[in-house]
Amino acid sequence: MSPTTLPAGPEHGHVTFLGAGPGDPGLLTLRAVEALSNADVLVAEHEVLDVIRTHARHGVSVVQTDADCAAMSPPGTGTPQLTVVDGTSAPVAVPPPARDAAHLVMEAARGGRRVVRAVSGDPGLDTYAAEEMLACAAAGVPFEVVPGVATAVGVPAYAGVPLRDAQGADVRFVDARTASERCWTEVGASDGTVVVSTTLDSVAAAAGELVSAGRKPDTPLTVTVAGTTTRQRTWTATLGTIAQTLKQAKVLPSPDGGRPVIAVVGERSAAARRDQLSWFESKPLFGWKVLVPRTKEQAASLSDQLRSYGAVPHEVPTIAVEPPRTPQQMERAVKGLVTGRYEWIAFTSVNAVKAVREKFEEYGLDARAFAGIKVAAVGEQTAKALVAFGVKPDLVPSGEQSAAGLLEDWPPYDPVFDPIDRVFLPRADIATETLVAGLIELGWEVDDVTAYRTVRASPPPAETREAIKGGGFDAVLFTSSSTVRNLVGIAGKPHNVTVIACIGPATAKTAEEHGLRVDVMAPEPSVHKLAEALADFGMKRRAAALEAGDPVTRPSERRPGARRRRSTT
Repeated sequence: MSPTTLPAGPEHGHVTFLGAGPGDPGLLTLRAVEALSNADVLVAEHEVLDVIRTHARHGVSVVQTDADCAAMSPPGTGTPQLTVVDGTSAPVAVPPPARDAAHLVMEAARGGRRVVRAVSGDPGLDTYAAEEMLACAAAGVPFEVVPGVATAVGVPAYAGVPLRDAQGADVRFVDARTASERCWTEVGASDGTVVVSTTLDSVAAAAGELVSAGRKPDTPLTVTVAGTTTRQRTWTATLGTIAQTLKQAKVLPSPDGGRPVIAVVGERSAAARRDQLSWFESKPLFGWKVLVPRTKEQAASLSDQLRSYGAVPHEVPTIAVEPPRTPQQMERAVKGLVTGRYEWIAFTSVNAVKAVREKFEEYGLDARAFAGIKVAAVGEQTAKALVAFGVKPDLVPSGEQSAAGLLEDWPPYDPVFDPIDRVFLPRADIATETLVAGLIELGWEVDDVTAYRTVRASPPPAETREAIKGGGFDAVLFTSSSTVRNLVGIAGKPHNVTVIACIGPATAKTAEEHGLRVDVMAPEPSVHKLAEALADFGMKRRAAALEAGDPVTRPSERRPGARRRRSTT
C-alpha cells in the first residue's frame, strides 16, 4: 500500500507536498496522479490548479493560495472559501489575514482530510514548501513528498537546450531574484552552463551581472517564456545582445515583463544548435488554436491527436441531443432486446449508446441484458462508451471507422448459424440510410429506430463567438456539412485568416457555399485523416516561412497580405 492510500489520522489528516512540474500537465508523475485521485483538498496557486485539477476526484475542495484568494472571501471577512468542483463551497477557518499557505494547509488537514499541497516544479526546490513541511512536522501532521519535474530542468528540455554535453560540463542554477553578489561572481568565474530563473524584464540585468562577473559578452544564451506549454517562446542571443533581441521582438517593454523565464547561458548549452534540437516549438501546429465543432466527449481522441501536433483544441458543440418525439418505438425495441427479438444491435455513435443506456436505467436494466446478443460499434469512441457501460463489442471496423467500414466487416445472414435474422439499429433522426441498405443487402432484417434527435446547439459564449468571427482561431475542422451550417448559424462565419479544413468534398462544397475558402481536405473521410492533413498543411507553411527567412507565425497572427475570403457573388 502506497503512502497516498494510507488511512488519514482522525485529528491531523495527511498532507502530500506535490510537484506539479513546469506547466505541461503531461509531466505529472504517476505517483502525483495517484495522490490527486485520493485528495479531499487541493491547496495551490491558480496556475498550478489548472495543471492538477483534471486528475482530482469529483467533489474535491480547492483552496487558492495566491493573491486572488482574497477574492474568494465574503465581503468584510478574512475567511477564504473552498471552491468545490461540483459547484458547492464550504468556508475554511483561516486566521485573518491568511499570511501564508501553511495556515491553509493546517486548517485543511484538520478532521482527518487528505490534503495535496501542490507547487510549481519540484517541492524540494521551493523554499516556502520546505517551511510548510517544517510546520507540519512541528504540529505532528504526517506528510509525504511527491517530487516533480523541476522548472529549471524541464523548460530547457522543451526548448531544445540540453544542459550537458559529452564532456560533462558543470551546471549551475541561479535564482536571479535572490542571488547575491557572491553568487554572480562564482558563476561568472566558471565556464560551465548557468540556468537562470528570472523574469522577462530582468533578463538583460542578469546578463549584465554575468558579464560584469567575467563571462564574455558573446557567450550564447537562450531565454524561454511559458516553458512546456503551447504558449512557449524561445529567443536565442548572446549575453551582450539579449536586450536588443527582446526589444526587436517587441516583447519589452510590456505589461507581461514580469513573466517568469528560464535563461540558459554557456558555450556548451547547445544554444547555437537549437534550430536542430527544438522539437517542441517546431511541431507542425505548435500554438495553433483549433476549433473542433464537437462536444468534449465526442472530440476526445481527435483533440488528443491535435495536441500531439502542438495545437490547442477548443471544442464547440454545434448540435444538441434530445429524446425522440415519440418514445414508444424505442421502448418496444428495448423490450425486444430482453425477449430475444434480435441477433445484433449496432451502435453508430456515442449518443446512441447513451440513449440506450438511459432507457435501460429507466427500466432497471443493466449490461446483463445484452447477454446472447452480438454488439457492433462503428468506431473506437463508440466502443469505449460501450465498455464504460460494461459491454465489450463483438465487432468494430478493422478499417475505416464509418458505416461503410462497418458493413465491410459485417457477416452476411446465415440461416444455419444465425437463429434470428433481425438487427436493432438505434440512431439519430437524421442518420443516412447507408447502413440500413447495406444490412438488408446482406440478408438481415433491420429495426431502424430513432433513439435521439439532433438539433442545433445553443450559441457558444460571447468570447468564443468573437474569437470565431474576429480571427482568434487559427483553424477550424469541419467534419460534416451540418457542422458548417450549424457553426455559422450559432456563431457566425470564421474570419478570413482562419484555415478551413474539411473532411470531404460534400463538406467543402457547403463551406464554399457559405463564402469560406477551403484550405485543407482530408484524403479520406476520417476525422483523424483530417487532423493529419491539417498538420501537413501547418508543416508546409512553417517550412515555407523558414525557407523565405520569414518568422514562423500562426494564421491568427494576422499580417498584411493575408488571403481574403472568396466572394459569394
